[in-house]
Amino acid sequence: MSEVTLQVWRGDDAGGRFAEYVMPAVEGEVVLDVIHRIQAGPAPDLACRWNCKAGKCGSCSAEINGLPRLLCMTRLDTLPPDEAVVVAPLRTFPIVRDLVTDVSFNYELARMVPPLKPGPPEADGTYRMMQIDIERGQEFRKCIECFMCQDVCHVIRDHEENKANFAGPRLFIRFMELESHPLDTDDRRELLRKHMGIGYCNITKCCTEVCPEHIKITDNAIIPLKERVIDSSYDPIAWLGRRIRRRTKPPAPERALDAPVRSTERSGPGAPVPAAVAPQSDPDTSPG
Repeated sequence: MSEVTLQVWRGDDAGGRFAEYVMPAVEGEVVLDVIHRIQAGPAPDLACRWNCKAGKCGSCSAEINGLPRLLCMTRLDTLPPDEAVVVAPLRTFPIVRDLVTDVSFNYELARMVPPLKPGPPEADGTYRMMQIDIERGQEFRKCIECFMCQDVCHVIRDHEENKANFAGPRLFIRFMELESHPLDTDDRRELLRKHMGIGYCNITKCCTEVCPEHIKITDNAIIPLKERVIDSSYDPIAWLGRRIRRRTKPPAPERALDAPVRSTERSGPGAPVPAAVAPQSDPDTSPG
């Protein structure tokens, strides 16, 4: 093809439209390359967030032909030829301008996750861990925080009422990273059950399918967290055993749970999303 046509969303939180740009095709380019050429030519005011251009910073996530993808890792020759490439901002988050969205919601949620709480060191002042236990959490540390899993999750993408009570796949990865750490002694199960909405996920694996780091979010993070929450709250044998042995760990501090929910109005291809999680009633925690 000698030309490439991009339909790019132009606007802000008050509204906008798709603008069409026809640019000369260059072999081997990715979508971000064309965006840069548009900025250097017909639309110097086009807003687009990017940084590394190597698929490791997660900054340039957007929706290409309706699917969340990284602009810097999507080659034009992998897209349908002779069709316009539609580039839109992530629909789940408020639009700042053009392709830039406000993802601060995720960072506010991250501050609510209790950090690692290691137990006391051994007698010689050191900690010892088995290599297999160390490797268990390495997968979750590959997350580049592109937030495409948050964008595609239909629990908050299609249900506005859930946004105040659902942490989303990215935060569940963080929870599982901590829960699987061999030195951690904290108990975050009640926080997950009552305030992070782990029961809302119905494990459709949408998040896993779009993860650019190929993290098995559903199988290795969400399902194990669901099992832990259910065992803690609804398994009568486990409950009785804890009562007899008096081994119930103190729950994680529920700090910032009473923070007010701030919604950001937005129009265009997305919808408003709250900036903090508010306490919720006890959701159904059964996996399915």
